[in-house]
Amino acid sequence: MPEIQNYTLNFGPQHPAAHGVLRLVLELDGEVIVRADPHIGLLHRATEKLAEYRTWVQTLPFMDRLDYTSMLINEHPYVLAVEKLLGVDVPLRAQYIRVMFDELTRIHNHLLSIGTHAMDVGAMTMVLYAFREREDIVDMIEAVSGARMHPAYYRPGGVYRDLPDQMPKYEQNKFKNAQTVKRLNANREGSLLDFIADFCQRFDGNCDDYETLLTDNRIWKQRLVDIGIVTPERALQLGFTGPMLRGSGVEWDVRRKQPYEVYDKLEFDIPVGVNGDCYDRYLVRMEEMRQANRIVKQCVAWLRADSAKGAGPVITANHKVAPPSREKMKGSMEELIHHFKLFSEGMHVPAGEVYVGIEHAKGEFGVYLISDGANKPYRMKLRSAAYTHLSAMDELSKGHMIADAVTIIGTMDIVFGDVDR
Repeated sequence: MPEIQNYTLNFGPQHPAAHGVLRLVLELDGEVIVRADPHIGLLHRATEKLAEYRTWVQTLPFMDRLDYTSMLINEHPYVLAVEKLLGVDVPLRAQYIRVMFDELTRIHNHLLSIGTHAMDVGAMTMVLYAFREREDIVDMIEAVSGARMHPAYYRPGGVYRDLPDQMPKYEQNKFKNAQTVKRLNANREGSLLDFIADFCQRFDGNCDDYETLLTDNRIWKQRLVDIGIVTPERALQLGFTGPMLRGSGVEWDVRRKQPYEVYDKLEFDIPVGVNGDCYDRYLVRMEEMRQANRIVKQCVAWLRADSAKGAGPVITANHKVAPPSREKMKGSMEELIHHFKLFSEGMHVPAGEVYVGIEHAKGEFGVYLISDGANKPYRMKLRSAAYTHLSAMDELSKGHMIADAVTIIGTMDIVFGDVDR
């Protein structure tokens, strides 16, 4: 009898289903995975080291570039950590704006996650539907910050500016006639809040469309049910958070257990799975989008009521942290000095150390900062959910087929900017 040996296969690093530059070394017995060894570091960007050479505010845009599918939600723990060190108060309006954009970003992330996961396992249509709504969210981010992908909108002490009163509109050109432009601008006639409210109104119906396409789809269930099962106890031992943990039936959500900003004033449910497989994690993400939409509706209602009373400030009045308005800066020597010092030197943060973790779309995302009293961080360490989840790749894929490795990577919802920090 010839001796049959396991053979080794390279999956990646440039693989369309690897969600970044992941190299998986798979040891196979026929088509069954015996061992999966994830090799990372091919996209290492040294974000944590770069922060030591930038001022506190200059470090903020790096956060957007970590997980480029959850831009604004990445900025949140960083600004919360800086605020904790500074001891500044954030205006209530700014807190509601931050929470609203956190939840819109969560929807943005899950749309991309479910759309590309479906594409990985062979369903092409889903990603086209998901990108339709995702485009609306990108338009909202562009309206408020001027950038579609890396907004850098949050600031220590609040947000960069208040919500605009006008939504950017499509214009007639050689590709779009007057009739098309009129149809596209139908829900853009009012303010950004009006546009967000219109989005919220139709989004639950859009979720029903996604569920029609996938939830009871025979092929989708064959590819996901009973794949990558994790028990609740093992999920906790592996350090899972977010949908990966809740998919196993553990009701842990930082927004509920350790509330930050205004989450304790909002109503929402925490969806959990039963079996801890890829299908349950998909269902958890679907329900999370609906719950995020519910939170956004509450934020829109509060912000509209606040605007009716005369909108409050959106950033702290402490000019050692946030710049004065242009108008005041032009008319007062003291304000001009504040402005000059902030933009030439940056703020000085009191010495100390702090860790802030928030409920990111992928799990708990934490920022640990050490300050030595200077105008830039002494050290920064980031706690990425995707990095922790990827470390369980070997355990989740053992005994499954090669094709299932793609399903398991998809269910982890990893982004490599986040893994290779």
